[in-house]
Amino acid sequence: MGNVERVDKTLATNEMVYYLRKSPELQRRWCTERAAVCREFGLTQPEIQALENPDPRILMDLGVHQYLVPHILRLTHGTSNVTNKHPSLTAYADAFPRETDTVLKGTKWSTKKDGDG
Repeated sequence: MGNVERVDKTLATNEMVYYLRKSPELQRRWCTERAAVCREFGLTQPEIQALENPDPRILMDLGVHQYLVPHILRLTHGTSNVTNKHPSLTAYADAFPRETDTVLKGTKWSTKKDGDG
């Protein structure tokens, strides 16, 4: 799942998330006018599309630093009522199903039921 070697240090998304994390005003605008915020930071159309419904695999394939992806998910889906079914957490299981199954198999967090394979 890691992608440190594939991080694009020039990717506008990486810089934008740095400022988003620190600015309540930008966070508010992220929720109401995400595309406008993205354009202000010079994001490309593929970056903007990837942030419409953030998918960790797609973001990391674009060159977003893996440590910034959780920030994007929390900014998008919020941080209240976080459970194992919260979209910020299930996004990883959806993006990396094989890896998730390998890691969680046989644990109480496994998403597969007995007999699912």
